Parts: sequence; C-alpha cells; structure tokens
Amino acid sequence: MTTEFTGFPTALIDYLRELEAHNERDWFNTHKWRYERDVMSPSLAFISAMAEPLAEIAPRFTALPLRSGGSLMRIYRDARFSRDKRPYKTNVGIQFRHELGKDVHAPGYYFHIDTRETFIGVGAWRPPTPTLTVIRERIDEFPGEWIAARDQPGFASLFTLSGESLQRPPRGYGGQHPLIDDLKRKSFIAIHHMEHGALWDADLVPRVADAWRKASAFMEFLCKSAGVPF
Repeated sequence: MTTEFTGFPTALIDYLRELEAHNERDWFNTHKWRYERDVMSPSLAFISAMAEPLAEIAPRFTALPLRSGGSLMRIYRDARFSRDKRPYKTNVGIQFRHELGKDVHAPGYYFHIDTRETFIGVGAWRPPTPTLTVIRERIDEFPGEWIAARDQPGFASLFTLSGESLQRPPRGYGGQHPLIDDLKRKSFIAIHHMEHGALWDADLVPRVADAWRKASAFMEFLCKSAGVPF
C-alpha cells in the first residue's frame, strides 16, 4: 500500500528563501529544527510514497527514505574545490537511483525544488566518458529506437531535453549526421517543469508517477546503453 503523502508544507519555500539570505553555519544550526520539520521530514515522506509507484514503473530503481545515504541528497555543499564557499545547498534534491548506480551519473529519476522552480528530471546527467560513448553509439546504431523514445507523444508533451552540448561533433561523427544535435549532448536528461503550487497538493505523487511512466521508453533506451536492466 502506498504511504500517505498529503503534499509538502508551504513553509518549505519560506525556509529555502531565508537560507539563501543567511547561508551560514550559525543561522543553519539555529534553524535546524525548521530544516528537519519543513524539508527533511516531508521529503522522506514523499520518497516513501513514491516507492510503490516506482516499483511498478521501473522496478530496478530505488526509493530510499533515509536521513543519510538514501534518495534525499545532502544539503551540505562540498566547497573544497570551489570558489563558492557557501556551506549549504539552497534547493531540495531527491534522486531515485538505479540499484546498480553508484553515483549521480547513472540513469535516474530526479525531483527538484528551489525558490524559483520545481521540476522532474529523468535520464543521465553528465555521464562519464565510457557511458556517454556507448549512448552515442546506440543512437547511431539504432536511430529508429532513439527517435521513437525521444519523440514518444506522451513523453514529448511533458519533457524537454536539456543540458550542455559540445560545440563540435564528437569524434567519429560527421557534422551532417541526421542526429548530430543529439550526439553532441554531454548529458541525456529531460526536464518537466511544474508550478510550485503542485507541491502543496495531495495528488503530487500520482502526478509525478504519471510523468515517470511516460518517460519509460527514454529511460529504457539509456539503461540499455549503460548495460543495466530497466
């Protein structure tokens, strides 16, 4: 039975907006109870509620409602090698990873909230070179399968392919290749933007599940490319 989820609290956006203005450890520690109440607790409830529909749509992917090491991504930034030394992320990131995926580069389902936008993401973000290479090879070898997945009406009506692309064709592919724009992609991700108001609705879980279901052909293509079962 699906875990009951009645929507995120509106206080979540208030918290993120204040964190943007006070991105410092003293403020965070003073208001950590708000992070627990308005961000972590409802996010874990959302993850729990997504477990059953995810198991139906893509049983090889996992919904792990854990405080650490699960589907909810850390709020703490790794600023060791960045000029931006702000200690905290000012968004909520939830990733439902493949059971064989060890990092964010594997194909996955993603849910994002910040003060400006909310969106659902599917696909492989900045996959390592070997994975990127085999995705391109599969597009080149099975163009009809790729086009059918990319242009499937339900998927195309909701999602937009996104991410950075190469300035020049990748090695081994001419500029006149009929799918050169896709072959130049550095990421194979698709985004479906939602209004913030959807976060407060009790029907958020079935709405996200419906979007995921419509992305099945796209995700299956990427899983085949990566050599993992869908």
